[in-house]
Amino acid sequence: MYNQRKEQADRVYINEEIRSPDVRCVDLDGTNLGVISTREAVRRAREQGMDLIEVSGKAVPPVAKIMDYGKFTYEQKKKARETKAKAHVTETKNVQVKIGTGERDKELKAERIDEWLFEGHRVKVDLFLWGRYKYMEASFLTERLGRFLKMVIVPFKIAEPMRKSPKGYSCVIEVDKKQPLPTKEDVKQKRQEMAEAARRKTKKDDEQEHDTIPTEPQQ
Repeated sequence: MYNQRKEQADRVYINEEIRSPDVRCVDLDGTNLGVISTREAVRRAREQGMDLIEVSGKAVPPVAKIMDYGKFTYEQKKKARETKAKAHVTETKNVQVKIGTGERDKELKAERIDEWLFEGHRVKVDLFLWGRYKYMEASFLTERLGRFLKMVIVPFKIAEPMRKSPKGYSCVIEVDKKQPLPTKEDVKQKRQEMAEAARRKTKKDDEQEHDTIPTEPQQ
C-alpha cells in the first residue's frame, strides 16, 4: 500500500525521502511521465541537476515533480503570502469629531483614517453633538461632517450614507477601488500642501480683519 507513513504537517519530501516505491512523475518541462519507480524518477531528476519533489503525497500513487528545490520553496512561500493577504480581516474602525474640534486635531484624525483605508478597513465617522448642537438643522450638520471628510486624502466612497445616530450624525466610508491608490508619500505631500494652504488662508483672513478695524479719530 502507498502512503503508509505518518505525514508531518508542512513537511516536503524530496528524493530518497519519498517512501512510496512508485510515483506519478512530472518532468521539468511539465510533461507527464506517468507512473514510474521512485528510484527511476530520482535518477532522472539528478541527471538534470534537479530534485524529485513530492507535490501531492495523498494521491495514489503520490505525484512528484522534477524541479529545483529552491524555486519550489520560493513558490510555496509566495502562495502562502498571497493566501494570507486574501484572508485579511476587514474591520470597521471609528473616528469621532466635534463641531468645535481644532484644525490640528482634525488633521490627525484624517491621517488616521488614511492609514486605516490603506490597510483596507472601513471607517465609521461620527460627528458628536451635545447641547444645542443636537437641535441644529440637518443640512448644517451634514455639511460639517462633509467638510471634515474632505480632509481625507485616500480616495474613498460612502459605504453607508450620512444619517442621524445616537451620538449625532455618522457615515461609513471605505476605499474606492475604482480610483488609483496613492502612495503614502503622495498622501504625505498632499497633506503638507493642504496645511500650507490653510495657513495662508488664515494669514490672509487675519490681515483683512486687521485692515477693517476702525482707527480712533485724532484729537
